[in-house]
Amino acid sequence: MNMGNSDAPSSGRERVLFVLKAQGPQTAARMAKRLGVTTMAVRQHLAVLQGEELVDFTDERRKVGRPAHLWRLTPKADGRFPDHHAELAVGVLQSIQNTFGDEGLERLTQEMTRLQVQNYRARMPGPDAALGERVAILAQIRHEEGYMAEVKRGRDGTLRFIENHCSIASAAQFCLKLCGGELSLFRAVLGDDVSVERVEHILSGDRRCVYMITEQRATR
Repeated sequence: MNMGNSDAPSSGRERVLFVLKAQGPQTAARMAKRLGVTTMAVRQHLAVLQGEELVDFTDERRKVGRPAHLWRLTPKADGRFPDHHAELAVGVLQSIQNTFGDEGLERLTQEMTRLQVQNYRARMPGPDAALGERVAILAQIRHEEGYMAEVKRGRDGTLRFIENHCSIASAAQFCLKLCGGELSLFRAVLGDDVSVERVEHILSGDRRCVYMITEQRATR
């Protein structure tokens, strides 16, 4: 099941997995509302997915009534989302480290970031484009690459750039510099007038990666 493009997942169970991946733990009723189907239909999908060990639930206590089932993905469900050939990537990185050492591995990640910056910039709007437009294009590029990226704007105007999935998670666990390169990539592509800070990180145990993006005011 490839969810790295803009096409909606085809089957009902895929759509349930997609919602849990993109939105985090949910009740069946909330998922039904998001998907435009009945709660019973969602529960039927969840029963099948639970049997496949792809989802599980915890009880969420409420002030009134019975606790509600709060459904979430299991680690096994990660295999249902894009991984960009994780085993091959890790194998290549290990071979480079064994042959050229840590210095060679660092040079590789720097070159990868340089090429990404070059390719991303070629798709970005002109220098006069609003920050929101630039971030939207970046999200589109990352979504195409399997990161399930989206942008949300806070009431204060701050942009949250969200990656609900890491399509290179296995490689990043082996080589943490890949994540550092990602932060450098966003800063380089969005411009010197932009601040990019990572506030949630999958490799730190968070459900997703989130970046706070703000315009920096010019100092006199």
